[in-house]
Amino acid sequence: MRRYADRVFGLLVRLMCLLSLLLLGFMIFFIVYESIPAIRDVGLKGLLLSRTWRPIIYKDHPEYGMLNMIISTLYVSALSVAIALVIGVGCALFLACRATDRQRRAVMPYIDLLASIPSVVYGFIGLYVVVGFIEKCGRAAGESVLAGGIVLSVMILPYMISSCCETMVHIRDRVSPGSTALGLPRWYMASQLVLPCSVRGIMISMALACGRAMGETMAVMMVLGNAIGVPSLLGKGETISSLIALEMGMAEVGSTHFSALYTAGLVLLVLLLAINLIFELIRRRLAKGGLI
Repeated sequence: MRRYADRVFGLLVRLMCLLSLLLLGFMIFFIVYESIPAIRDVGLKGLLLSRTWRPIIYKDHPEYGMLNMIISTLYVSALSVAIALVIGVGCALFLACRATDRQRRAVMPYIDLLASIPSVVYGFIGLYVVVGFIEKCGRAAGESVLAGGIVLSVMILPYMISSCCETMVHIRDRVSPGSTALGLPRWYMASQLVLPCSVRGIMISMALACGRAMGETMAVMMVLGNAIGVPSLLGKGETISSLIALEMGMAEVGSTHFSALYTAGLVLLVLLLAINLIFELIRRRLAKGGLI
């Protein structure tokens, strides 16, 4: 009876895995299929290398250049991951190596709770706190790439802390008996043993956080300014996800504009895949060199 139950369970797991792969394949096929008209009419060079996005203003000569949005997406995501990395790794290292198990169990639910807060709430807070602070510092308009990076860093912080802390606790439990027997200080164990051995987990958390940051829409749309121009740290910008959210509702179904927005989604998907592959290659290179 137990053997029969194990076979049924294994079959169900395989079916769920196959269903997940089919759903992913269907989404990719659907996005690619809807993107073909824009790629055919405008061309990949015009879509990816042009900086001008004017699908409606000039109907006689519409332009669908996405380069500025691609740069804004990468800029905001990289800035948010850089900010969250420092805070997240430091917080995870403290919880894993300095806080007691009781203190960690008391704090972690509240950190995980940050991940369940709706993005529009983060957008409101960022609009009144971060944007307001930048305007008080002398800027005419506080909506900027910097504001978007700060808000996004807070949003992805729970993912980085939870992932890094779990890895560091596992490594601490493995090296703690030996370091205690040798009389090593706790700070030495944390900085010279736990942290270097956690590079793999940190990189995985960075990849997950980067994917979360690049796909975020509402909060970024509220604080970034949504200006289609060359992005700068204190200037406005517009990400790919914000572009799709703002214009999909007014794009005529079947038009080149409608297809170009699907192409923007395809570009975002390719960027996410490329970033994950880069992190995986770096992780393998470090593992091959014996660094992790």
